Amino acid sequence: MNIVVLDGYTLNPGDLDWSGLQALGEVTVYDRTPAELVVERALDADLVLTNKTPLRAESLERLPKLQYIGVLATGYDVVDVSAADRKGVTVTNVPNYGTDSVAQFVFALILELTNRVGLHSDSVHAGAWSASPDFSYWRSPLTELSGKTLGIIGIGRIGSRTAEIAAAFGMKVKGYAPRTKALPAGSPIELADMDEVLRSSDFLSLHCPLTDDTRELVNRTTIAKMKPSAFVINTARGALIREVDLADALREGRLAGAALDVLTREPPEASSPLLGLPNCVITPHIAWASREARARLLRQAVDNVRDFLDGAPSNVVRPAGAK
Repeated sequence: MNIVVLDGYTLNPGDLDWSGLQALGEVTVYDRTPAELVVERALDADLVLTNKTPLRAESLERLPKLQYIGVLATGYDVVDVSAADRKGVTVTNVPNYGTDSVAQFVFALILELTNRVGLHSDSVHAGAWSASPDFSYWRSPLTELSGKTLGIIGIGRIGSRTAEIAAAFGMKVKGYAPRTKALPAGSPIELADMDEVLRSSDFLSLHCPLTDDTRELVNRTTIAKMKPSAFVINTARGALIREVDLADALREGRLAGAALDVLTREPPEASSPLLGLPNCVITPHIAWASREARARLLRQAVDNVRDFLDGAPSNVVRPAGAK
């Protein structure tokens, strides 16, 4: 089998290895693939693996040998799943490799917003403490999490794990998911409708997939329902937020702050309205990228390929509405 990895660098910049995949076929790994080279590089492939390189209908139609697409991530919006299904191409993803890492990163962002550790450390290294007349000073308000409300939109694995961590901090948790009717016994999440979650949240964390229904979920209208003291955290998909509306709210004091690990365009253009805002923490899509999580992802991706070759594919992604 001819296996092509279109963008392997972010998954494995050199601290992991491809030997598990190489045992299953002839493997070519590209660090990254621009859109105009997708067809050329995948033309002779039986199996293609992609992380963020799009595989749209027009490309799939020009890949006659293609049997399988393995998405090296949980989200699979980079693949036209309906077009793949029409061609009889199996699409799989890796649904649960990063649960703990992403939930941990949510709180790294929340703690940065509430304690600004980096800001204070930088000020000390710049000499501010040495020059201070006092034993203690702070450059931004410090906020205690206990008793605050974390709102979660999307109560899947990551949203649920994030809720457990919030409870350990003494936070109240309210969650919304349109298809969630019941929660496991002992869950710290109180189910609520969207408006209640927006109104009550001191921190709003997004954990839903990007769909037509959730695109630009955070916008001028939904922000208007939130407390001016609230913070927005996004580790899911950038397009869940209408970025110009969020930037306006942050500049105008209609929200206290935001912490974003994902943006609508990645990498962002220098003209992004969010860049340079002092109350907006932005990290370069790294919540998923602990070595432990990437190693799990690679192992599961190899298992997905092996299962497909054995005739029993696992973690298969179906088109919307398919049974």
